[in-house]
Amino acid sequence: MARHAYLCLGVLLLAYSVINATRVKRQEDDGGDEVNPEQLCDARPADEYFRLTTEGDCRDVVRCDKGGENGVTRLASVRCPGGLAFDIDRQTCDWKTHVKNCDKIEKPRKILPILKTDEPICPEGKLACGSGDCIEKELFCNGKPDCKDESDENACTVDVDPNRAPDCDTNQCRLPDCFCSADGTRIPGGIEPNQVPQMITITFNGAVNVDNMDLYDQIFNGNRHNPNGCQIRGTFFVSHKYSNYAGIQELHRKGHEISVFSITHKDDPQYWTSGSYDDWLAEMAGARLIIERYANITDASIIGVRAPYLRVGGNKQFEMMADQYFVYDASITAPLGRVPIWPYTLYFRMPHKCNGNAHNCPSRSHPVWEMVMNELDRRDDPTFDESLPGCHVVDSCSNIQTGDQFARLLRHNFNRHYSTNRAPLGLHFHASWLKSKKEFRDELIKFIEEMLEKNDVYFTSLIQVIQWMQNPTELSQLRDFAEWKQEKCDVKGQPFCSLPNACPLTTRELPGETLRLFTCMECPNNYPWILDPTGEGFNVRK
Repeated sequence: MARHAYLCLGVLLLAYSVINATRVKRQEDDGGDEVNPEQLCDARPADEYFRLTTEGDCRDVVRCDKGGENGVTRLASVRCPGGLAFDIDRQTCDWKTHVKNCDKIEKPRKILPILKTDEPICPEGKLACGSGDCIEKELFCNGKPDCKDESDENACTVDVDPNRAPDCDTNQCRLPDCFCSADGTRIPGGIEPNQVPQMITITFNGAVNVDNMDLYDQIFNGNRHNPNGCQIRGTFFVSHKYSNYAGIQELHRKGHEISVFSITHKDDPQYWTSGSYDDWLAEMAGARLIIERYANITDASIIGVRAPYLRVGGNKQFEMMADQYFVYDASITAPLGRVPIWPYTLYFRMPHKCNGNAHNCPSRSHPVWEMVMNELDRRDDPTFDESLPGCHVVDSCSNIQTGDQFARLLRHNFNRHYSTNRAPLGLHFHASWLKSKKEFRDELIKFIEEMLEKNDVYFTSLIQVIQWMQNPTELSQLRDFAEWKQEKCDVKGQPFCSLPNACPLTTRELPGETLRLFTCMECPNNYPWILDPTGEGFNVRK
């Protein structure tokens, strides 16, 4: 949970001031020089923070500010709160024990390609490296340096990638396969807001096991029904280690959606942000293979991905997803705005800025849905309180400490969606947060029951949101909406097995660990892991 605490901090920078001096002391290799701010700021992005010295407690940084009189460049000084340090690479404050670059003055300077010139300097179809050499346009941002100075891989964000997805074109982008809008707020099908069902998606991240299965039974107790008579649904992004696959099988039997959250859930955000195609393939396709086999899910319904720590893997992640027939990702957050954003497909450029996620959102065109996570407004009194940054996972709303505060958060954010464009309201949790205080769980259940008294609110899985968007249907016809009234509308009966196998297993990949795999299926030879997802053992070539 500490990881979520710092995510919520964002770039929490205090003691903001402007250094007006025309010359500042700057630590250099030769032991210290006085440097003019104009020199320090030459060709440096205005939003980049850097240190003047590596001495001290690693809390102080500056950035360039051209807001002085007559356009004079000044240095804006900022300081992290006590107990935190500034991470130069990630450009944010973090707990001091997590920051490993206090000895670095600034981010490494990358050579940029020459993409904009008054007159073309390359033949048609080619672009210039930082050195001036021309190479084919399609070689830029392909994950492999082709310029001698490697500059072709240094300008690859959503905004500047020369091969980026085009802006939304509603003449080309048509349902059911494609959906986009200029600012992301348009309602599919052009339906009037008061005829749109307000969908609420409850999702959980992490292992499913004895620590939380009772909570899921309390929330989804089989007695809470949407206006169409079907039981309310949730989506579970399952990580592998410590998961009980008999429990996952039971959630699926009851009609909940099972999606993947990785095999290893490796505690290294950079592993996810900079992961290769093969890393994402092994983690996500491997996780699906494990779930299908040991939770006996054979209906090809595992089609969603969420990145651990919401650290999106850029184009590599989405290339893998398309190749492996994953339908949607649910990792990208949209900044808090007056009107929330509807999910969209990534054939065209995403309609909001790349918010958080280490700024590694996909820049290319991909045949994948993005179930965007609209940030929640966490202010205690939105009519009075000053603006606060939003939070994407409920448990990262660090100011929510009591049941009453949680209740206000739920209702205010419901009203934000319900009274505007009725974009789906996402409530994303780690089960441990809801279990940390009984009042949190009680308030969530009270909120669900209150919402179900309305005839236009539905608690759905993420795939059900896509189903509605592909075939937008007004409320008056929704009770007979076929995609929501399939065989798992109102599930009764008993679990597949009441006494699953408790397989004590090891793997060479986790030396010294014995892990129990709970499954209704036969026990494998080894504990499934990233190089051996079936658990049948390694193939050793002789």
